[in-house]
Amino acid sequence: MNEIWAGERIRLRGVEPDDWRGFRDLARDAVDVRNADMITPPRSEESFRSWTAERAGRTPHAGSYCLVVETLGDRAFAGAVTVGETDSRAGRFRTGIEIARDHRRKGYAREATELVLTYMFAEQRHNKCEVEVYAFNEASLALYRGLDFVEEGRLRQHEYFAGEYHDVVLLGMTAAEHWARCRRPSVR
Repeated sequence: MNEIWAGERIRLRGVEPDDWRGFRDLARDAVDVRNADMITPPRSEESFRSWTAERAGRTPHAGSYCLVVETLGDRAFAGAVTVGETDSRAGRFRTGIEIARDHRRKGYAREATELVLTYMFAEQRHNKCEVEVYAFNEASLALYRGLDFVEEGRLRQHEYFAGEYHDVVLLGMTAAEHWARCRRPSVR
C-alpha cells in the first residue's frame, strides 16, 4: 500500500463487502448525525450488506469517496472517512469522519483526517477543506480545532432531529495552513 494512505497506527483503504458489520455498528453508535435523513427506522443487516457491496464495487473517484479506517496492528475496522462536495474550480472539498466506539480516543480520527488532507492538498491540488460539525459534538470540534481548523461561522438552529433544532459550526483549513504544520509528501 502506498505510504500516502498509511499513518503510524492506521491505514485508509477501499470499502470491501465484508465491511458491512463495521458500517452497521457505526450507524448504531453514531454520535455526529450529519442530517435528519440519518435518523431513520432500523435497517436490516441485508440492507447494510447490499449498501456495502455496492460501495465496494464502485470505481474510485478522487472527488467523492468513502474509505475505511483500518488499524495497522490487527487490521480491524476502526471507522470511515469521506470526501465529497468537491469544487475543482474553487479548490474546495468537504470531509467527515466516523470512528467506531471501541476505537475512539486513540488518535485514529486525527491520523485519518491528516492523510485525507495531505492527499487532497498535495495530489488533487485543492486549496481549502471545509467541515460542518454539530455544536454539541465536542469531540469532533476538539478534533478539528486540534488540527488547526478555523471556525468560520455558525448556522443557528440549522438542523432538526431528536425533537429540537441544532446549531452547525463551520470550520475550514487552507492548504497553506496544513503545510505549516505537516510535512509535504516526497518521492525521496
